[in-house]
Amino acid sequence: MIFLLFSILSSAAIYVIFKFLDRFKIKTFNIIIINYITATILGILLTNSSVDIFPIYQKAWFPYSILIGVMFIIMFVVIAISSQVVGIAITTISNKMSVIIPIIVSILIDPLDVLTNLKATGIILAVLAVFLSVYRKRKVEFDPRNIYLPIILFLGMGLVDSFVKYAQQYHVADDVLPVFTVILFAMAAVAGLVTKALRRTSFKELVNKNNLLWGIALGISNYGSLYFLIKALNYKSQLGDSIDGSIVFGINNLGIIVLSVIIGMTVFKEKFLKINWVGIVLSLVAIYILSIT
Repeated sequence: MIFLLFSILSSAAIYVIFKFLDRFKIKTFNIIIINYITATILGILLTNSSVDIFPIYQKAWFPYSILIGVMFIIMFVVIAISSQVVGIAITTISNKMSVIIPIIVSILIDPLDVLTNLKATGIILAVLAVFLSVYRKRKVEFDPRNIYLPIILFLGMGLVDSFVKYAQQYHVADDVLPVFTVILFAMAAVAGLVTKALRRTSFKELVNKNNLLWGIALGISNYGSLYFLIKALNYKSQLGDSIDGSIVFGINNLGIIVLSVIIGMTVFKEKFLKINWVGIVLSLVAIYILSIT
């Protein structure tokens, strides 16, 4: 569970950084690129030189690292557009609810991940808890024709985590995990740089002191979030026991929400609705149920 805890803490740190960026009105795209470059460097530093990685393009995990890396940038753009067009509330709900997809995928592809009645109860409570926790009572006005944006976000974020699970299940053991993350984050960085070039914005912004500091902090948190998530999925005790992928994704998502709410309330003085508190209580119940299955 220690790797799962570190993944939750890393993901909550991402939330904190973005909250500060929003408070200080700092443009995020340059920081996102620096973040991926930082994560790439971290992966290189953690890579064991004795691991045989060449020819790298022939490795079974290679296509997944490229695919996930590119999807990181695509989903970032979708989140930005969706927030502007259909609103932050619907965008947030679509993003968080996508956890149901990797949970289902894990149960389908992992023979050890069996859906019991108790686990099913925990998963249902988890999905309900996610919705109630992130719900915001806001006036929603948008063109119904733009409903495709939150749908794409829901499916896209769900597929990203599902590809992570698939790659981990069949190809990414602990010894190749750092190399896998190097290619993944490097591809995300390249995709970000290409996008920046297409936007014709100045590359000098990438060496701005504030952008560098925030980008490095975000990169460390982002790397930890993915690295420790896969470590949790790979974990096996001395007795050979492991944690089901569906449970890892469920507890990880709920843990991030609960910790983010605590941070939002204590650090950023955010106000939460009663329905949000119901969601938090359900989150704790769901975490307990999933942890004992």
